[in-house]
Amino acid sequence: MNAHQFPEFLWQKGRELYRDMPWRRDTRPYYILVSELMLQQTQVARVVPKFEQFIARFPDEETLANASLADVLVSWQGLGYNRRARFLWQAAQMVVREYDGQFPHDMQGLLRLPGVGNNTAGAIMAYAYNQPSIFIETNVRTVYIHHFFADIDTVTDAEITEKLIATLDHEHPREFYWALMDYSAHLKSQGIKTNGRSKHYKKQSKLEGSVRQVRGRIVTLLTEHGSLTDEELRHLLVADERYRPALAGLVKDEIISVVNDRIAIE
Repeated sequence: MNAHQFPEFLWQKGRELYRDMPWRRDTRPYYILVSELMLQQTQVARVVPKFEQFIARFPDEETLANASLADVLVSWQGLGYNRRARFLWQAAQMVVREYDGQFPHDMQGLLRLPGVGNNTAGAIMAYAYNQPSIFIETNVRTVYIHHFFADIDTVTDAEITEKLIATLDHEHPREFYWALMDYSAHLKSQGIKTNGRSKHYKKQSKLEGSVRQVRGRIVTLLTEHGSLTDEELRHLLVADERYRPALAGLVKDEIISVVNDRIAIE
């Protein structure tokens, strides 16, 4: 299949495989930002109910900005990678306090928001503003490697970008990317997994037995108890050798603080 044939093929697949999602029904930039940060390293099926619960609790950027980090982390539980929740909370504060409640409408402004890199900013431009942005993520890699690099062992994002530029629908970029996402999910359900051939793909580490797992448990305990001493936290956690690096990482990420031997959410 060549670049001229691909767009029509993708539109056909998009119509056949369309998935209804709350952030597609309402494409305001706040919803897109929440969904994009939740979807990082988390499957859609897990994100949809968490997104709906989160939006019910924090329906807009102002509500989120005025909440405590502890409250945000309670609603985030089950998604992991709590740094994403802090980034989202800080981004909402920046939108409310520095942008007068208006999300930036360009890449430069979006990239100033905490936790927003080129791919997330590009997704907001496409999904919220229907602008023909270019961004590369797991699903984009899956589709383009499958169709354009079938016989190549190692594919760079630059090579995929070249094909994406050649095939992107500039009039309907929002729907184009929706079709890409849905078609990628279909390919994966058929056992087609091409990201191992991407030079830039990094496999998600296992949660069980990891420092990341202990970080999550620490955050859960602190949201339940408010604050704890080091001794109390170690006892509740049944701490092992992962405890110290987990604690240090949470402090570094500004998710927790340690003051006068009391450990609490920032």
